Amino acid sequence: MGDLAVSAEMTWEHREIDIVIETFIEKLDCGSLQHELLTEALEALRRHIYLEEVFLFPPLRGAGIMMPIFLMMREHGQLWRTMDTLTDLLADGNDTVRLRNTCTQLLDQLLRHNTKEEAVIYPIADASLPPQTTAELSRFIETGRTPAGWVCQQANA
Repeated sequence: MGDLAVSAEMTWEHREIDIVIETFIEKLDCGSLQHELLTEALEALRRHIYLEEVFLFPPLRGAGIMMPIFLMMREHGQLWRTMDTLTDLLADGNDTVRLRNTCTQLLDQLLRHNTKEEAVIYPIADASLPPQTTAELSRFIETGRTPAGWVCQQANA
């Protein structure tokens, strides 16, 4: 995937995360609670947020793209809190209705967030990221892991 533009790589990750959450909901609707599916999606989304906040947003902020980045960071905090709720619900495992509803809430949040990110942030990244930042970001997409205990900046806002 390293030969793709930043926008293509990041958009692909959005789609993959959505598909796993949708699959989890489908399985849940059929009476099967697939812990590993939701855990995989939440880990991928946390990693994606890390990638954006550590690699993508700082150089864009430095280039003067302040308000869109501020909005994305705030929405990351909202997404993070929803993911924390899902983690708790999954650990409990008893309230599948609330688990399903919260997954649907997360998908709705992701749709609103990703649409803005893909239309505004990613095209700017394609046009303005320094080549070394693009290379770092692509390497992380291929092999990187979120550091243990890392939490997005707005998680507790």
